[in-house]
Amino acid sequence: MSVARTGEFGLIARVTARLQPGPGTLLGPGDDAAIVSAPDCRVVASTDALVEGRHFRRDWASAVEIGHRAAAANLADIAAMGATPTALLVALCAPPGLDARWAEDLADGLAAEAATVGAAVVGGDMAGSPTLTIAVTALGDLGGRRPVTRDGARAGDVVALCGRVGYAAAGYTVLSRGFRTPVLLVDAYRRPRVHYSAGPAAARAGATAMLDVSDGLIQDLGHIAKASKVAIDIDRGAFEVPPQMRDAAQALGVDPYHWVLGGGDDHALAATFPRDRTLPEGWWEIGRVIEGTGVTVDGKPPKGPAGWDHFS
Repeated sequence: MSVARTGEFGLIARVTARLQPGPGTLLGPGDDAAIVSAPDCRVVASTDALVEGRHFRRDWASAVEIGHRAAAANLADIAAMGATPTALLVALCAPPGLDARWAEDLADGLAAEAATVGAAVVGGDMAGSPTLTIAVTALGDLGGRRPVTRDGARAGDVVALCGRVGYAAAGYTVLSRGFRTPVLLVDAYRRPRVHYSAGPAAARAGATAMLDVSDGLIQDLGHIAKASKVAIDIDRGAFEVPPQMRDAAQALGVDPYHWVLGGGDDHALAATFPRDRTLPEGWWEIGRVIEGTGVTVDGKPPKGPAGWDHFS
């Protein structure tokens, strides 16, 4: 049954029936607005939009997987501030002919990803549109900690990473060439594996700057370098390229480090730490903060793509 036949309120009822409240949900879907607890008295908020044909394709991923991806893109931003996610708000703009079951599966994916961090989908909106669009807003709580912003890196800090980079970009390339394997890479694109708890852990360990690597490591670290008025040098040897990625790169004629250093969508967390601090579990050193501007790799200007540009 299409969403047009189901009707706006019928679809809302079918979707919200699948959503469970999280521990911070005081009032969930069904009223003019949701109410979410904010124990810290500060709310961290981030929003992101996914447009079909630009950010996802229904023939490449299931609705559940797209739901996980949409949630992860926003939850990772909350974690990158050193906060714990508490809630998601979702706006779905859908063509009238969209199968209502697809919207239900999308809701399942969104809710499941949110539940991994104790958050919940607490509300949103639905509208008709010729282009399928999913807009997600995530909320989070700092737990009394200071936020970790992009402007705190200082020369002498180490640059560290938690999570994978290059896997999703490799999966995207594989899919765009009409293949469905290696599964490791394709699944990384379809459903990111984000270490959400690493954000608050980094904040507790004294991280001086942090962000979510969503558009490419070189490009995103460039945001820290610019905001902090420093330079960052990445050690290419710090990255291990798995055999599946090497084989795919050779078959497709791609340098695998273009994926690793310039690919997005894995949502790893990158941060800077004072040299004398012990890195939290799961983090490893990938470079250093130095005097200057911009981002280099092994002391040289990077080759290949720096990252994703939404308007190119």
